[in-house]
Amino acid sequence: MFDHQALIEKSKQYLWLPFTQMKDYDQHPLIIASGEGVCLTDTQGKSYYDGFSSVWLNVHGHRKAELDEAIRKQLELIAHSTLLGMTNVPATLLAEKLVEITPPGLTRVFYSDSGAEAVEIALKMAFQYWQNIGQKEKQTFITMKNGYHGDTIGAVSVGAIDLFHQIYQPLLFKSFKVPYPYVYRHPSRDREQCKQDCLQALHHVLQEHHQQVAALIVEPMIQGAGGMITMPPGFLSEVARLCREFDVLLICDEVATGFGRTGRMFACEHEAVRPDIMTVAKGITGGYLPIAATLTTETIYEAFYADYTELKTFFHGHSYTGNQLGCAVALANLELFERENLVEQVAEKAAFIAPLLQELASLDHVGEVRQIGLMAGVELVQDKETRQPFAWENRMGYRVSLKMRELGMLTRPMGDVLVFMPPLCSTREELQEMISIMRQAIEQVTQGEQAYV
Repeated sequence: MFDHQALIEKSKQYLWLPFTQMKDYDQHPLIIASGEGVCLTDTQGKSYYDGFSSVWLNVHGHRKAELDEAIRKQLELIAHSTLLGMTNVPATLLAEKLVEITPPGLTRVFYSDSGAEAVEIALKMAFQYWQNIGQKEKQTFITMKNGYHGDTIGAVSVGAIDLFHQIYQPLLFKSFKVPYPYVYRHPSRDREQCKQDCLQALHHVLQEHHQQVAALIVEPMIQGAGGMITMPPGFLSEVARLCREFDVLLICDEVATGFGRTGRMFACEHEAVRPDIMTVAKGITGGYLPIAATLTTETIYEAFYADYTELKTFFHGHSYTGNQLGCAVALANLELFERENLVEQVAEKAAFIAPLLQELASLDHVGEVRQIGLMAGVELVQDKETRQPFAWENRMGYRVSLKMRELGMLTRPMGDVLVFMPPLCSTREELQEMISIMRQAIEQVTQGEQAYV
């Protein structure tokens, strides 16, 4: 069906892949040809478990009949028209649905195409909100160390992963960076002490600089690209309380954590947190088409609602904002969530895999396993006792992921943290098999490492 070798050569000749050293790709090329359920198939016919939901996107599996049909049905009407100065049917209905299912107080929906764009919009909204109400000194942001919010300039400015962001420092605006409670790497390894230390640091920054701060942005309950780092209980709610105390807007970045991934529809629901602004993407269309949204409160919306001559308009937009095909499949996706009780299923499956994942912690080079819902990370270390990491040049996470590919499962590690984020529809048997592949790959690749690293 496919000329595999010809496609490989074309991919090497013409493509530049995201987050990829192309020299690595040239040595280990892969081209996906099709998908079915929780599996992907390459151009040679080999099948793989989609162990990271095609970068955290897929919900119901590939080629879900109801989602396919929603797109076909919308195509019979129209594929796209602009949202500049007008709207369309599925974008309007989806906005209503998003307001219905998100935390109370979020009443307005601004569409875009990706998580990074949703974050850019959130930052610009927060900044202009204070300008519009006359508090022009509030111009900067607080973010968390190890945070990741996308790859556009504003999103990188509130990111804090040196490997990704350091080279772009001259292009970025400055933001305050406070510690995130990474308990495993805290000197005490005590959850409560780590939490209090981080909250104290945040309190200090707010106390000193709140008059300059427009908003704080945070990934609720778990940092994704930073290494699947889970928050201690009560941390998020305390962050929200401090934001209220010091009159700083709270932006919850739910791009990765939203739409059932953590066992709640949105991660901030775990601690009943109501953000002022929330960004969503990834799972919104079930992993089918690029739709994102920034939701905000009526108070913030009203600060922009005025006569045109007051120049309070939010001058921001994207060509494909509110695309009908994307919004139509998003509506079908959310109908499936309700019909299949998917959020409840995720909570049950998370409880099922928890002991299976924790068994990995007994392996010689697994330092910690972190999990919330169907979102997990396995941190590989050189020495369990001292928590000494592998030398970064060793690329242990990358090597293990290549072995996992060989054994029939795809994922992308975050440094030496293996990511496990399967489609939410995965069965218990499929989840068990995927974790078994992870275990085999870790054992085979790390065997004997102590002797020569």
